[in-house]
Amino acid sequence: MIPFAGQVWRIVSLGQNPEEPALAPEGRFHHSGQTAIYTSLSPEGCSVAIARYIRVNDPAREIVLLQINALRILDMRGNPELSVVWQDIRAAGAPAPTWAFSNAARDAGAQGLLYSSRSRPDLSHLVLFPTEGLGLRAISSLAWQPGK
Repeated sequence: MIPFAGQVWRIVSLGQNPEEPALAPEGRFHHSGQTAIYTSLSPEGCSVAIARYIRVNDPAREIVLLQINALRILDMRGNPELSVVWQDIRAAGAPAPTWAFSNAARDAGAQGLLYSSRSRPDLSHLVLFPTEGLGLRAISSLAWQPGK
């Protein structure tokens, strides 16, 4: 595991606290009441990551710059097993295979997981597991629209 101190970006609905966990009960790296905060190492990474979830008439969103200071991040960038389209597998009734990686990371005491973008492996994302002890704070935000 590695320390990670720096800035990350997150796209949230207007009015949503960017320091709070994802609202969805399941995601690539969380399930069964677990918490996760999904971020990217770049604004472009945020736009790529959220593209699959954007729908017509979605609420307005903003992109938020966050500061983080974590001591135990598991770096799994470059691992293609984390890049599966988990939603299709989950829709068929099976657990998302990515959950095995996040469960193992959580069990090992990791505060988060770095991973490569599925559709743009040159971009990286960071999912954070706990909601405290990360020095996480919002610095600034801008309105965000798909394709911008």
